[in-house]
Amino acid sequence: MSIKNNINLLQRELSEKKCKLIAVSKTQPTEKIMEAYTAGQRIFGENKAKELERKWNELPKDIEWHMVGHLQTNKVKYIASFVSLIHSVDSQKLLEEINKQGNKANRVIPCLLQVRIASEDSKYGLKYEELLTLLETVNDYPFVKVTGLMGMATLTEDESIIREEFTQLKQYFDDLKSKKFSKNIEMKELSMGMSADYTIAVELGSTMVRVGTAIFGDRIKK
Repeated sequence: MSIKNNINLLQRELSEKKCKLIAVSKTQPTEKIMEAYTAGQRIFGENKAKELERKWNELPKDIEWHMVGHLQTNKVKYIASFVSLIHSVDSQKLLEEINKQGNKANRVIPCLLQVRIASEDSKYGLKYEELLTLLETVNDYPFVKVTGLMGMATLTEDESIIREEFTQLKQYFDDLKSKKFSKNIEMKELSMGMSADYTIAVELGSTMVRVGTAIFGDRIKK
Protein backbone atom coordinates (compact mmCIF):
# COMPACT_ATOMS: atom_id res chain seq x y z
CA MET A 1 0.00 0.00 0.00
CA SER A 2 1.08 3.59 -0.56
CA ILE A 3 2.08 6.08 2.15
CA LYS A 4 -1.00 8.13 1.23
CA ASN A 5 -3.33 5.16 1.73
CA ASN A 6 -1.66 4.24 5.01
CA ILE A 7 -2.06 7.81 6.29
CA ASN A 8 -5.70 8.00 5.21
CA LEU A 9 -6.59 4.67 6.85
CA LEU A 10 -4.85 5.59 10.11
CA GLN A 11 -6.35 9.08 10.21
CA ARG A 12 -9.86 7.68 9.77
CA GLU A 13 -9.31 5.01 12.41
CA LEU A 14 -7.81 7.40 14.96
CA SER A 15 -10.11 10.38 14.40
CA GLU A 16 -13.03 8.27 15.66
CA LYS A 17 -11.11 7.75 18.91
CA LYS A 18 -9.93 11.39 19.08
CA CYS A 19 -6.34 10.19 19.04
CA LYS A 20 -3.55 12.10 17.27
CA LEU A 21 -1.25 10.40 14.76
CA ILE A 22 2.46 11.12 15.09
CA ALA A 23 4.11 9.91 11.86
CA VAL A 24 7.54 8.73 12.99
CA SER A 25 9.82 9.71 10.13
CA LYS A 26 13.23 8.84 11.63
CA THR A 27 15.72 7.79 8.92
CA GLN A 28 13.10 8.46 6.22
CA PRO A 29 14.10 10.71 3.30
CA THR A 30 12.34 14.03 2.79
CA GLU A 31 10.59 12.66 -0.32
CA LYS A 32 8.72 10.08 1.76
CA ILE A 33 7.88 12.65 4.42
CA MET A 34 6.49 14.90 1.69
CA GLU A 35 4.29 12.02 0.47
CA ALA A 36 2.76 11.85 3.94
CA TYR A 37 2.55 15.64 4.08
CA THR A 38 0.72 15.76 0.74
CA ALA A 39 -1.70 13.17 2.10
CA GLY A 40 -2.57 15.61 4.90
CA GLN A 41 -0.26 14.55 7.71
CA ARG A 42 1.14 17.48 9.68
CA ILE A 43 2.63 15.93 12.84
CA PHE A 44 5.94 14.09 12.51
CA GLY A 45 8.25 12.52 15.08
CA GLU A 46 12.01 12.10 15.05
CA ASN A 47 14.39 10.41 17.49
CA LYS A 48 17.66 12.24 16.81
CA ALA A 49 18.00 15.97 17.45
CA LYS A 50 20.37 16.76 14.60
CA GLU A 51 18.24 14.89 12.06
CA LEU A 52 15.18 16.68 13.39
CA GLU A 53 16.91 20.05 13.03
CA ARG A 54 17.90 19.26 9.43
CA LYS A 55 14.39 18.19 8.44
CA TRP A 56 12.86 21.24 10.10
CA ASN A 57 15.11 23.40 7.92
CA GLU A 58 14.29 21.48 4.73
CA LEU A 59 10.55 20.86 5.03
CA PRO A 60 7.38 23.02 5.19
CA LYS A 61 7.10 25.22 8.24
CA ASP A 62 3.54 24.22 9.10
CA ILE A 63 4.79 20.79 10.17
CA GLU A 64 4.53 20.13 13.90
CA TRP A 65 7.74 18.37 14.94
CA HIS A 66 7.85 16.04 17.93
CA MET A 67 10.98 14.61 19.56
CA VAL A 68 10.05 11.02 20.37
CA GLY A 69 13.46 9.44 21.01
CA HIS A 70 15.82 9.51 23.95
CA LEU A 71 17.18 13.05 24.20
CA GLN A 72 20.68 13.84 25.47
CA THR A 73 21.06 17.13 27.34
CA ASN A 74 23.75 18.39 24.96
CA LYS A 75 21.38 18.01 22.00
CA VAL A 76 18.45 20.06 23.36
CA LYS A 77 19.93 23.27 21.91
CA TYR A 78 19.42 22.02 18.35
CA ILE A 79 15.64 21.76 18.64
CA ALA A 80 14.63 24.19 21.43
CA SER A 81 13.63 27.03 19.12
CA PHE A 82 10.99 25.09 17.18
CA VAL A 83 10.09 21.67 18.64
CA SER A 84 6.34 21.34 19.32
CA LEU A 85 6.58 18.55 21.90
CA ILE A 86 9.35 16.54 23.55
CA HIS A 87 7.93 13.12 24.47
CA SER A 88 10.93 11.71 26.30
CA VAL A 89 11.82 13.73 29.41
CA ASP A 90 13.21 11.17 31.83
CA SER A 91 15.44 13.08 34.27
CA GLN A 92 15.81 16.24 36.32
CA LYS A 93 18.99 17.09 34.42
CA LEU A 94 17.16 16.99 31.07
CA LEU A 95 14.27 19.08 32.42
CA GLU A 96 16.75 21.71 33.63
CA GLU A 97 18.45 21.85 30.24
CA ILE A 98 15.14 22.16 28.36
CA ASN A 99 14.24 25.06 30.64
CA LYS A 100 17.64 26.68 30.04
CA GLN A 101 17.34 26.37 26.25
CA GLY A 102 13.69 27.50 26.35
CA ASN A 103 14.85 30.63 28.15
CA LYS A 104 17.46 31.28 25.46
CA ALA A 105 14.88 30.76 22.72
CA ASN A 106 12.32 32.84 24.65
CA ARG A 107 9.62 30.17 24.43
CA VAL A 108 7.92 27.67 26.70
CA ILE A 109 8.69 24.13 25.51
CA PRO A 110 5.89 21.54 25.89
CA CYS A 111 7.07 18.19 27.29
CA LEU A 112 5.84 14.76 28.28
CA LEU A 113 7.46 12.82 31.11
CA GLN A 114 8.54 9.35 30.04
CA VAL A 115 7.49 6.58 32.41
CA ARG A 116 9.18 3.19 32.39
CA ILE A 117 6.45 0.59 32.16
CA ALA A 118 8.34 -2.15 30.28
CA SER A 119 10.52 -4.76 31.95
CA GLU A 120 13.22 -4.47 29.28
CA ASP A 121 16.54 -2.95 30.39
CA SER A 122 16.80 -1.11 27.07
CA LYS A 123 13.79 1.09 27.80
CA TYR A 124 14.25 4.54 29.35
CA GLY A 125 11.87 6.22 31.74
CA LEU A 126 10.98 7.22 35.27
CA LYS A 127 9.59 4.96 37.95
CA TYR A 128 6.32 6.25 39.41
CA GLU A 129 7.99 7.52 42.60
CA GLU A 130 10.60 9.37 40.52
CA LEU A 131 7.82 10.79 38.36
CA LEU A 132 6.05 12.26 41.39
CA THR A 133 9.31 13.75 42.69
CA LEU A 134 10.05 15.35 39.33
CA LEU A 135 6.55 16.80 39.04
CA GLU A 136 7.05 18.60 42.35
CA THR A 137 9.97 20.54 40.83
CA VAL A 138 8.36 21.58 37.52
CA ASN A 139 7.26 24.91 38.99
CA ASP A 140 10.97 25.84 39.14
CA TYR A 141 11.16 25.72 35.34
CA PRO A 142 9.08 28.53 33.80
CA PHE A 143 10.16 27.67 30.25
CA VAL A 144 8.79 24.13 30.46
CA LYS A 145 5.16 23.01 30.24
CA VAL A 146 4.46 19.39 31.17
CA THR A 147 1.39 18.29 29.24
CA GLY A 148 1.26 14.56 29.99
CA LEU A 149 3.03 11.21 29.99
CA MET A 150 4.71 8.88 27.50
CA GLY A 151 5.56 5.20 27.76
CA MET A 152 6.77 2.27 25.68
CA ALA A 153 5.48 -1.25 26.18
CA THR A 154 7.66 -4.36 26.13
CA LEU A 155 8.49 -5.59 22.63
CA THR A 156 6.60 -8.85 22.74
CA GLU A 157 3.89 -10.79 20.93
CA ASP A 158 2.20 -11.49 24.27
CA GLU A 159 -0.73 -9.09 24.14
CA SER A 160 -1.53 -9.59 27.84
CA ILE A 161 1.85 -8.06 28.82
CA ILE A 162 1.28 -5.06 26.55
CA ARG A 163 -2.23 -4.56 27.94
CA GLU A 164 -1.00 -4.75 31.51
CA GLU A 165 1.73 -2.16 30.88
CA PHE A 166 -0.52 0.27 29.01
CA THR A 167 -3.22 -0.12 31.66
CA GLN A 168 -0.64 0.75 34.32
CA LEU A 169 0.41 3.89 32.45
CA LYS A 170 -3.20 4.96 31.98
CA GLN A 171 -3.75 4.49 35.72
CA TYR A 172 -0.78 6.75 36.48
CA PHE A 173 -2.14 9.31 34.02
CA ASP A 174 -5.62 9.27 35.55
CA ASP A 175 -4.21 9.51 39.08
CA LEU A 176 -2.15 12.56 38.15
CA LYS A 177 -5.06 14.22 36.35
CA SER A 178 -6.93 14.21 39.66
CA LYS A 179 -4.11 15.98 41.52
CA LYS A 180 -3.43 19.70 41.74
CA PHE A 181 -0.09 20.82 40.41
CA SER A 182 1.55 24.11 39.42
CA LYS A 183 0.18 26.06 36.47
CA ASN A 184 2.81 24.69 34.08
CA ILE A 185 1.55 21.11 34.49
CA GLU A 186 -1.55 20.01 32.60
CA MET A 187 -2.17 16.30 32.24
CA LYS A 188 -3.94 16.14 28.88
CA GLU A 189 -1.79 13.94 26.60
CA LEU A 190 -0.99 10.25 26.94
CA SER A 191 1.52 9.16 24.31
CA MET A 192 1.50 5.39 24.07
CA GLY A 193 1.37 2.96 21.19
CA MET A 194 3.52 2.34 18.13
CA SER A 195 3.04 0.42 14.87
CA ALA A 196 2.91 -3.01 16.51
CA ASP A 197 0.65 -2.13 19.44
CA TYR A 198 -1.16 1.15 18.71
CA THR A 199 -4.60 -0.50 18.43
CA ILE A 200 -4.29 -1.77 22.02
CA ALA A 201 -3.01 1.63 23.18
CA VAL A 202 -5.93 3.48 21.59
CA GLU A 203 -8.40 1.05 23.12
CA LEU A 204 -6.85 1.70 26.54
CA GLY A 205 -6.96 5.50 26.32
CA SER A 206 -3.97 6.80 24.37
CA THR A 207 -4.37 10.35 23.03
CA MET A 208 -1.44 10.13 20.59
CA VAL A 209 0.29 7.21 18.88
CA ARG A 210 3.79 7.15 17.38
CA VAL A 211 3.57 5.20 14.13
CA GLY A 212 6.41 4.73 11.65
CA THR A 213 6.58 1.29 10.02
CA ALA A 214 2.82 1.09 9.44
CA ILE A 215 3.10 4.30 7.38
CA PHE A 216 6.50 4.23 5.70
CA GLY A 217 7.34 0.52 5.73
CA ASP A 218 10.48 -0.89 7.30
CA ARG A 219 12.94 1.69 8.53
CA ILE A 220 16.11 2.39 6.61
CA LYS A 221 18.96 1.03 8.73
CA LYS A 222 21.89 3.39 9.24
